[in-house]
Amino acid sequence: MTCCFPFLFGKRIKSSVIRDPDIDEEFSGIQNVILYTYNELRVATDDFSPANKIGEGGFGSVYKARLKDGKMAAVKVLAAESRQGVKEFLTEINVISEIEHENLVKLYGCCVEGNHRILVYNYLENNSLAQTLLGGGYSNIHFNWQTRTRICIGIARGLAFLHEELRPHIAHRDIKASNILLDKDLTPKISDFGLAKLIPANVTHVSTRVAGTMGIILLACAEIKQNYRLFCWGKGYLAPEYAIRGQLTRKADIYSFGVLLVEIVTGRCNTNARLPAGEQYLIERTWTLYEQGELARLVDVSLNGEFDAEEACKFLKIGLLCTQDVPKFRPSMSSVVKMLTGEMDVDDSKITNPGLISDFMDLKVGVKPKSNVDMKILSSYNASSASDNQDTTMTSAASTAATTTFTAQYCSP
Repeated sequence: MTCCFPFLFGKRIKSSVIRDPDIDEEFSGIQNVILYTYNELRVATDDFSPANKIGEGGFGSVYKARLKDGKMAAVKVLAAESRQGVKEFLTEINVISEIEHENLVKLYGCCVEGNHRILVYNYLENNSLAQTLLGGGYSNIHFNWQTRTRICIGIARGLAFLHEELRPHIAHRDIKASNILLDKDLTPKISDFGLAKLIPANVTHVSTRVAGTMGIILLACAEIKQNYRLFCWGKGYLAPEYAIRGQLTRKADIYSFGVLLVEIVTGRCNTNARLPAGEQYLIERTWTLYEQGELARLVDVSLNGEFDAEEACKFLKIGLLCTQDVPKFRPSMSSVVKMLTGEMDVDDSKITNPGLISDFMDLKVGVKPKSNVDMKILSSYNASSASDNQDTTMTSAASTAATTTFTAQYCSP
């Protein structure tokens, strides 16, 4: 049979594909999402050609596509773990499709055929911050200081919108440079902001970068041999309390944003094993120079000194505020926006030591904490993580098992 489906802006188009009546029924109430056929997207991506792949990770693969109307799009094929019932999937799609903000990627539509779960977004011309600003010098885009400040403020506004203006609130779960896309004017767009609502709760962390970044808890703790690390951190974006307990709140997003903010100011990735030991972890280095009163030394040398030193140091201090090891001390994203734009002063007295990646990289299975810092980290998360009680918490059985193992190893008398 031939069915009609609602298109964005009220347009309708006929499809010759035979549909599942259940899909037709569930989709009939959705007014602002395009329902694409699998064949249509297969053609648009040249049969999902590897040459068109622009991203890959925990959620699935992303392909550059040219739709039938000539419009460029980004097609995200969700991984098998992301599949769910048609009704639940379309319900969430409907919610996400209604979310519009200057600093969020726009969802065009989706495909729901058989086991296929595919999302179609607007295509951003200048790729991601990971591949341009932090991509090792392969981009011809010049990120001057004014551009960087606009990007930082834009990301903060988009995240504040998700955290505080939407009802219910959305915790992104995967704020990092590869999930910040840039349009032709270098306006930042947060991508994947709705995917946390489309995957099962037992998926505790995700990654979308082609190069493959791991940022997950090592779940098979019982099988880890002595001298193996308990935690594996990908680029250091993962908030410590999320890694330790598998617990997600908006405060975890704020930690990740703080890391990203420092990356944008410095023009370097959060971790770099090729640097001397004291400089490998960016947040740790930022804290050290903050204590020494020399934050300006961190600013990207490619700016050739053409930046506002006072503003740059302020941004780095905000990054430290966001990455404090006690979650309840981190500011809300609306406060971050005000500090970035100068509407609110940065109170240095509220800056405490950050949750440092090196503190966890030094924890080994079967080894007692080497200092009271390690024990303080564990206890502070347990004491403060419940303070943001309006947030959504996603804790898997696996992460609970990892936490139990960790507690037995490090917290027992």
